Amino acid sequence: MKNYTITVNGNVYDVTVEEGAGAPVAASAPKAAPKAAPAPSAAKPAAGAGSVQVKASVPGKVYAVEAKVGQAVKSGDNLVILEAMKMEIPVVAPQDGTVASIDVAVGDAIESGDVLATLN
Repeated sequence: MKNYTITVNGNVYDVTVEEGAGAPVAASAPKAAPKAAPAPSAAKPAAGAGSVQVKASVPGKVYAVEAKVGQAVKSGDNLVILEAMKMEIPVVAPQDGTVASIDVAVGDAIESGDVLATLN
């Protein structure tokens, strides 16, 4: 058996690999000093950001942006459509207002809690 330490996206995993009978095993290179995990990218500052933040409830990908900056919206209107696990999930305005900023673009990967838009 061989033990390895693997770092993926800043998470460290200790892995034990069992060698099979007759299975070739590649020689391992000397262990290099661990690199620091990359810092998460800073959120884009929203020019004219509003007082109400609309956040993602799930991690996924931005499938569509339905609203535009300056658009008046009512509570429940679609602002952004997310794609997660092959489902389209609408992110709606939590209250009536005007869209102050859209902080994502189609195709962006987002995490739960990321600010997608702001309202005034």
